[in-house]
Amino acid sequence: MKLEAPAAERNRRPIMEALESRLPASGRLLEVASGTGRHAVSFAERWRHLEIQPSEPTEEGRASIEAWRLETQLANLAAPLELDVTRHPWPVSTAEAVFCANLIHIAPWVATEGLFDGASQLLPPRRRLFTYGPFHLDGRPTSEGNAAFDASLRGRNPAWGLRDIGDLETLGRSKGLELIERVGMPANNYLLVFEKTS
Repeated sequence: MKLEAPAAERNRRPIMEALESRLPASGRLLEVASGTGRHAVSFAERWRHLEIQPSEPTEEGRASIEAWRLETQLANLAAPLELDVTRHPWPVSTAEAVFCANLIHIAPWVATEGLFDGASQLLPPRRRLFTYGPFHLDGRPTSEGNAAFDASLRGRNPAWGLRDIGDLETLGRSKGLELIERVGMPANNYLLVFEKTS
């Protein structure tokens, strides 16, 4: 069944505008934790020169992505993969870019480690991992809304919560992924751009 995601409807256009000049000219864009599939469909519609490869660990999410794919009949939108970031190797052999939205704060830290580890193994040199969502900056929330959101997440699961950009930068560097850009986005979110260094 095709699912809708209000957040994806709100943020897909700003995300695409931010990604536009930062994506490769060709190849595969792997989306990690695609959720309902709304971003993947929008990406495939906008960037016909790229193969968009959605992935999702849940069966419900993959069913929604497949429903979107069958409805849109986009030639460059691949069937969804079952991908758990913490299980390696990932079930994809190549990618010229990796994108992940709104996973890092709604998962234990081990998932973030898995995301960076997997992206580092998959990406060729000078290719990029993009992460989108709310983050802390210099150990502090960037707004009162984000502080409340962080408290709400940690109340639901103590292993969840907004991560500090500095911690992600340190993790990325340990995996050969250098934080090269921090792009401010609407609603106190960021697009973080990590580039494979070697």
